[in-house]
Parts: sequence; structure tokens; C-alpha cells
Amino acid sequence: MKFVDEALIEVVAGDGGNGVASFRREKYVPRGGPDGGDGGRGGSIWMLADRNINTLIDYRYARIHRAQRGENGRGADQYGHGAADIVLRVPVGTTIMDAESSETLADLAADGQRTLVAKGGAGGLGNIHFKSSTNRAPRQCTPGEKGERRRLRLELKVLADVGLLGLPNAGKSTFIRSVSAARPKVADYPFTTLTPGLGVVRTDENRSFVIADIPGLIAGAADGAGLGHQFLRHLQRTRMLLHIVDVAPFDPDADPVRDARAIVEELGRYDPALHAKPRWLVLNKMDLVPAGERTARVKAFVAAYRWKGPVFAISAVNGEGCRELVYKVQEWLAAHPAPAAAPPSDDAVALTPASK
Repeated sequence: MKFVDEALIEVVAGDGGNGVASFRREKYVPRGGPDGGDGGRGGSIWMLADRNINTLIDYRYARIHRAQRGENGRGADQYGHGAADIVLRVPVGTTIMDAESSETLADLAADGQRTLVAKGGAGGLGNIHFKSSTNRAPRQCTPGEKGERRRLRLELKVLADVGLLGLPNAGKSTFIRSVSAARPKVADYPFTTLTPGLGVVRTDENRSFVIADIPGLIAGAADGAGLGHQFLRHLQRTRMLLHIVDVAPFDPDADPVRDARAIVEELGRYDPALHAKPRWLVLNKMDLVPAGERTARVKAFVAAYRWKGPVFAISAVNGEGCRELVYKVQEWLAAHPAPAAAPPSDDAVALTPASK
């Protein structure tokens, strides 16, 4: 299935039914009085995070979602029936924004979390509400309220513990294949990865973490160059980043240190919070460096890059150094647990049936 991480939809809640002005007309009942009922409530539209859904592709084809309007009131004290609510299921990790104002309405980061995106209109009042000692035959009634109408932008940010960062062909997909059961496409040309991918790394029977792989970044990515900028949002939920660098590029004019700095600069331009995440340096393709030169190559890179954080030398194609790296990552994740998600508010949880 094609991965779709953005969608633009329109939601239209149902209008409330109209109240009615009516009077009792029964034999042997003189001056029966008003008996016009209220209109029913219009249907509301909710969004629900569902872990069984992985993409927003359904919303690329179904752009408009309408709830039914409430029934009009009737005579004999009959109230109109409320319309049923509509529940739109989206992947866990979906951010819902107002397309006009860009205001974030909800961030559905937990399975089962739900939010109201368009409220149905209240039903109008029938004339039974307007009777009094001085107004015994009221002819007033009110129309139902209009339901809310909104244009929404849906953005999916995948949920992962670790994000992979690097140039195209740095070996990110090869690394995720080496340490997990994921099988992304691998080839000897740039931009092999066209969509984000996830891999589950299992370090023990009861210990694992999730890695997110996105298309490689290039200089100018923050301004829209290449593909990776379209998917950088998927790294925003991660707890740490692995910056994978090709230390043995085929291009003789390539400078791994310069390229690594350019990627980090693009990260900062895109989102300072993403730039501030814990980041480890992973020097890949050490199998292409002669065994006697590897230690010197790593030291030279770290000195030129002026790197003070953790550094690992690996060869993703044959798995050399990969297991040690993932165990260290697992230890770091265990020592830095993710903050507990705030419980949904009551109005975002209670999905009551349509009232009459």
C-alpha cells in the first residue's frame, strides 16, 4: 500500500432539526394548548486514533465527510430524533490542524484517543417552551442551529524511538535491514528510499525499540530540496537520532565532514527542537576502509567534525558493530524513558449516542 502521510479533508456536522409550532386538536378536549416538539440534534464528527490503520490514504479519495441533520419536531409533544455521530478512524500519531488558521486541534498520539472536530447543531425549540400564563397560545418556535463546518489538514507522524538521519546512500536502509526484520529497498543509487519505513529492533525476549528511516537529506532540504524534508516531521516524535555518515564515498570530490555538517544545519533550520534531540554519530561502510586504517580514519573524522558525543564505527552491509550499537541504544532508551502521555480530556473520550 502506498504510504500517505498528509491529507486535506472537509468535515460538515449535521444541522439541528427545527422546532415546530403546533396545537392539540382532540375531540372533547377544548383549548388543548401548544404541543410542538423540539428538533433533534445534528450529528457530530469525531476522529479516533486506531493502531490498525497505518496510512491516511483513505482520506485522499474521500475528501468530504457529512453527518446527518436532526429530525424536525412534530405535534403531539413529539421531539425530533437526533442524528448519529460519525467517527473517522486515523492512524496513531495523526495531527489534526485547521486548514484555514493552521491551528492544531488535536494530536492523537495514543491508540483509542479521540477528539471532536465538528459539533452538530442543537435542535430548535418547539412552541411548548413558550407557553405561559400570559401567552397561552404561543406561535413561536426556533430553527435548529447550523452544524460546524471545517477544512482540516491531517498529518501523520510515525511513532518511533529512534530516527535515522543522513545523506542519500549513507546506508540507513542497509542498517535497518541488518538490525531488524524490516526489508526496505536497497540499491547503489541515491534516493532508493522514497517513503518512511519502520523497523522493530529486538535486543532481548522482552526488550525492543522502533527505528524510523526516512528518505535521505541533502543540502537545502529545509527549503524543499530533495525528498527528506517532506518526511522530517516523522523524526519529531523520536527520542534520539542516529546520524549515519558514509566514511568511504565513491565520489572522490565528496567530503564526509562537510556533508555531515550540512545535514545538521538543515535539521536546525527545519526545527530547532529536532536539532536539540540527543544525537549519536554512526560512521558507516567501514568495510571499505583497510583494516589498518580504520582507527585513524575514525579519529581524523571526529577531530575534523569536532564531535564531542558518542561515536560508533559500523559496517551495515555485514553487520559489523551493529549489535553493539543497538544494545547501547537500548540501554540509553531504558535510562531515558519516554514521558507518559497525558490522559485524554473527558470531552475527547465520551462519545455518547445521539440524543432525541
